[in-house]
Amino acid sequence: MEFCPRCGAVLVQKRKNDGCVRCNYSSKSKSKIKTSEKFDKKKEVAIVKDKDVEVYPIIELEKACEKCGNKKAYFWTLQTRATDEAETKFFKCTKCNNTWREYR
Repeated sequence: MEFCPRCGAVLVQKRKNDGCVRCNYSSKSKSKIKTSEKFDKKKEVAIVKDKDVEVYPIIELEKACEKCGNKKAYFWTLQTRATDEAETKFFKCTKCNNTWREYR
């Protein structure tokens, strides 16, 4: 990339020679523009396992899991019905991954 010696603007390619758009300077030769990029090695993609994905809080249950009897479960809530009704509580056993919901 070349710049105009008079005003410092970038010279653009015209029909025969390169020239300045601002001050109408015209160079006697054509400039050659080189571009290059450097590529780094590809980074390793992290593999996420199912157990690493659980980010819900763990709570102690009053009733044990129906399948395995475990008393700890992940807990989250969602609004599954109308906005004026209570939200639905979901539980997922930390041991056997059994999922159930509780309405109130």
